[in-house]
Amino acid sequence: MKSDGGNRPSVYIAVVGGAVAGEDELRLAERVGEEIARRGAVLVCGGRTGVMEAASRGARRLGGTVLGILPGEDRSEANPFVSVAVATGMGNARNAVIVKTADAVVAVGGGYGTLSEIGLALNSGRPVVGLSTWRLERRGRPDPGVVAAETPEEAVELAVRLAGRPAGPAG
Repeated sequence: MKSDGGNRPSVYIAVVGGAVAGEDELRLAERVGEEIARRGAVLVCGGRTGVMEAASRGARRLGGTVLGILPGEDRSEANPFVSVAVATGMGNARNAVIVKTADAVVAVGGGYGTLSEIGLALNSGRPVVGLSTWRLERRGRPDPGVVAAETPEEAVELAVRLAGRPAGPAG
């Protein structure tokens, strides 16, 4: 992986998904976190529960860095696996900070909050890889904005590969 010239990783991958998630989604998210750490990338997430916590746990297990962008004003609200917590006081508006901080996004399952992050990412030119998540349509036709992956390994490989390439505005 490329570096920014120093010792910092140059790829930041956001993992988005539900704060409440089923066991299958949590297992997928944890493996996504492991894969992000294995590749030396930084995991960016909302820093709380569910998919965010599972991905954080996976990344930290392998010595990865986890940046949690929190909705509230208290850094102690971060899950125990977050390396660096940022208290925004922005509520769900912090979703924009998550996707703007990332070079690519991996969506794992999720509800409407995840859908908003997918939309923000695509509108900002950030590539999105989906793992058991939303599929988009536009005017009755499949929208290619979310690149589907079958496994956590494939999702992270695609995200890292696409990280330097803009997804294009949603229009």
